[in-house]
Amino acid sequence: MFKDKTIVYTSGTFDMFHYNHLRMINYARSLADILIVGVSTDELVMSYKDKPIIPFTERLQIIEALKTPDIVIPQHTLDHTEIVKKLNIDAFVVGDDWYGKYDYLKELGVEVFYFPYGNGVSSTKIKKSIHDSYENLLQTQRERKPVEVKK
Repeated sequence: MFKDKTIVYTSGTFDMFHYNHLRMINYARSLADILIVGVSTDELVMSYKDKPIIPFTERLQIIEALKTPDIVIPQHTLDHTEIVKKLNIDAFVVGDDWYGKYDYLKELGVEVFYFPYGNGVSSTKIKKSIHDSYENLLQTQRERKPVEVKK
């Protein structure tokens, strides 16, 4: 708490920004007097999964364009100990796909909220859908292509 203000931090990759991202950020906003949103750098993301489709600078600009965050910062690590201490974070909000991963922040006096994404949309599902559609299109084109060309 800073001057009786609740400071909430939420973070994510925010690749292929979608409605569940917006829901989580809006939920974090509802808990906050000051909302700080961290956007994971490409280097950080590539340390645990494939490189994002949308480059870091563009993802950062998308989040900055929202009306809900007060501050948008790069996120360079999955360990939030330093940021909690430096920015006096009172609460942390993250998607429930990270359930349990940030419980260590409770020892620092931070309330941790795992936002339920549910079975809705996710960047991973969007990427898979695009990939599968493309594969189906290629397969259809292969099947329509004549086996040999008559001269």
